[in-house]
Amino acid sequence: MKGIDIKTQEFFITVNDAKLYAKVLGTKNNTPTVVMDSGYGDYSKAWNKVAPEIAKLTDVVLYDRAGLGKSEKSNKQRTSEQMVAELKELLLKMNLEPPYMLVGHSFGGVNMRLFAAEYPEDVCGLVLVDSTPEDYKERFLPTMSVEFQEAYNKQFIYEGDYQEFMQSLQQVKQERNELEIPLTVISAGKKAHYSTQSQDLWNDMQQELLDLSSRSDFILAKNSAHYIQNDEPLVVINAIKKVIEINK
Repeated sequence: MKGIDIKTQEFFITVNDAKLYAKVLGTKNNTPTVVMDSGYGDYSKAWNKVAPEIAKLTDVVLYDRAGLGKSEKSNKQRTSEQMVAELKELLLKMNLEPPYMLVGHSFGGVNMRLFAAEYPEDVCGLVLVDSTPEDYKERFLPTMSVEFQEAYNKQFIYEGDYQEFMQSLQQVKQERNELEIPLTVISAGKKAHYSTQSQDLWNDMQQELLDLSSRSDFILAKNSAHYIQNDEPLVVINAIKKVIEINK
């Protein structure tokens, strides 16, 4: 499909008290709209190696959460619950009708999980890319070095603070209902600074996310650190394509 001219539309849409930046790549061809959400403190550029390829098949929505990238800051609480509500309103104002196929990286995976739980009738598939498990703090963080833990706790300065982030994990835990949609979980198998014990635990916790749906699949990206979409973009691209095919 080389040589396909990918159509791009950009938007600045007011949601609550902030203008959010979004863009749509590609054209819908009787296929679900793919919506991508980035990790904590990151924005739409995180999908530069993936979105153009998916846009050859269907329309892809990329957006910057409030306070990130080209989007204005919001005075609203920065929790997943609030972000999901904002994304829902954004999609409505962009006149993008469901069904949506959701793709979330890291903290973006938490948001996409919550969106699927709150609006199940709008979602036809979910791809989690090294998504943050809801019990990360209790089970995983203690296995890491003191230095790692200190650095982790100090990173929450870009959007929600530490308390809001932990509140988001609690929100998605409370909404942990079994979904009836195709789910693919992709785990990074070569995480920087991880001991063998921590890496094995991470992969185990990623596999536990398969219980979110009765129709789930697990992929281990053996040569990837946390940003699988950069290290092994084809792994993510092919996973998304597979879910698109299921929904044709």
